[in-house]
Amino acid sequence: MALAKIAGSFTLLMALGLCILLLHKSSAASYASEQNPAKVERLDPAASDIIPDGAVLLKLSTGYTWTEGPIWTRDGYLLFADIPSNTIRKLPAGGEASIFLQPSGYLGPAPFGGREPGSNGMTLDAHGRLTVAGHGQRDVYRIESLSNPGQTTILADTFEGKRLNSPNDLVYKSDGSLYFTDPPYGLPTQKDTDPKKELKVNGVYRLAGAAEQKPGAESRRDKLQLLIKDLPRPNGIVFSPDEKILYVSNSEPQKTWMRYRVNADGTLANGEVFYDATSDQRPGAPDGIKVDERGNLYGSGPGGLWIFSPTGKHVATILMPEVVANLNWGGNDGKSLFITASSSVYRIDLKITGVRPH
Repeated sequence: MALAKIAGSFTLLMALGLCILLLHKSSAASYASEQNPAKVERLDPAASDIIPDGAVLLKLSTGYTWTEGPIWTRDGYLLFADIPSNTIRKLPAGGEASIFLQPSGYLGPAPFGGREPGSNGMTLDAHGRLTVAGHGQRDVYRIESLSNPGQTTILADTFEGKRLNSPNDLVYKSDGSLYFTDPPYGLPTQKDTDPKKELKVNGVYRLAGAAEQKPGAESRRDKLQLLIKDLPRPNGIVFSPDEKILYVSNSEPQKTWMRYRVNADGTLANGEVFYDATSDQRPGAPDGIKVDERGNLYGSGPGGLWIFSPTGKHVATILMPEVVANLNWGGNDGKSLFITASSSVYRIDLKITGVRPH
């Protein structure tokens, strides 16, 4: 009887050990240390001023479904969203990713019913606070302290009494106003006919004085301005280094990057197509966009990561093994470009310093 108990206990311990091993492997599956020569389409001599010869594409973390919103913090680690798992992940330099916040978007008790319940784009304000496009939560919120991600303040959630669609990406202007895009990708069907969609437009908005909103204070809904209402799917958004131009990517049906002149009062004028890639049938579409200190524009597009001169010349494409969603600058010198692409997070080191959040 004693031997049977010992044998049974031993079997149980072995099973528990196997479970622990499998769990460890599962948690470590998100860590990848894989590097390969970057594949680059160099379309203009200016590409050599941006992308070094022998550039390496480093895969930092993998095993996700749809990664988004990379942001390098002042404390020297990367945050990014995995939208389908409703999480924001934390990736320290040379380490493994862990969950920073869950849920990061949809908070309802009932099943979400769609593909993208989590948060999307992220940025920092002048105080180093994290601002998040809530996407599945249908709002824009701010995390007051990175050491306590549960402490949040809602910055925007409705326009003229109607709920926002699903804020997608966002950028601060140096005056503390916040600009963000609001397509329907965070709704269950991702369509304009979704029964939960309350607004007729897929807009681009400006929230004046967003950075001054006090922690926990009610959203200043009367300060929210609708600036653009004629884009089918506005997505990525970024200012030129001098803030005289606002770029907005449109994902579908046209694959375009738009540019607008920024007026003194923060409104926009003279919208025009900066570049049209609709004819390129490779996987991917205009999504997240960023700029470097020389005004070059970087954005996800068909086949990988597209790079444009300030005049709209297509300089190069960094060909990616997965569909690119978004990107952001980081590292000690600001020349490392972190790229979220489908199941993985990548890094490539370039020659030019990027423009990071204020």
